[in-house]
Amino acid sequence: MKGRKILVGITGSIAAYRVCDLMSELRKKGADLSCVMTRSATEFITPLTIRSLSGGKVYTDLFQDYDGVLHTTLADESEIILIMPASANVIARLANGFADDLLTSVVLASKSPVLVVPAMNDNMFRNAFTQDNIKKLASAGFGFVEPVKGPLVCGREEVGHIAPTEAILSRLESALKRS
Repeated sequence: MKGRKILVGITGSIAAYRVCDLMSELRKKGADLSCVMTRSATEFITPLTIRSLSGGKVYTDLFQDYDGVLHTTLADESEIILIMPASANVIARLANGFADDLLTSVVLASKSPVLVVPAMNDNMFRNAFTQDNIKKLASAGFGFVEPVKGPLVCGREEVGHIAPTEAILSRLESALKRS
């Protein structure tokens, strides 16, 4: 992990706080982190928190002040893109080729591997549209760390709970070894 350039995409989910533990582990291992937060992600966790834990820059807007072309620069500089947590919304937008915010623009502009870590309500995760979108992305080469059965914010204990940090870290390390 030492010196590996990882772009972490954080989307709008209550599970956004879980990226903090993962980023702390990645920093301990010497990873070089950059982060892109969707507008919805900033409702759950602040860019200041992410910047403090990642030790890297945090980007939130496709049109923020930047010398150069931000989305292509981030795409070119990243060895891998980790989307954690990945909401049903971002999965759908990516599966259908949307590039309407910074995160989706970076992903579409990148040739790097993408690892997606879904987290959402069980009904949303099992929804036929979501499952079709996941299949589309998987067939395009995106990797996935499947959600597990666990407590959901709605009060149920079902599949949709974000995978354990150790499982995500292991999958990320494997993906980096292959790249």
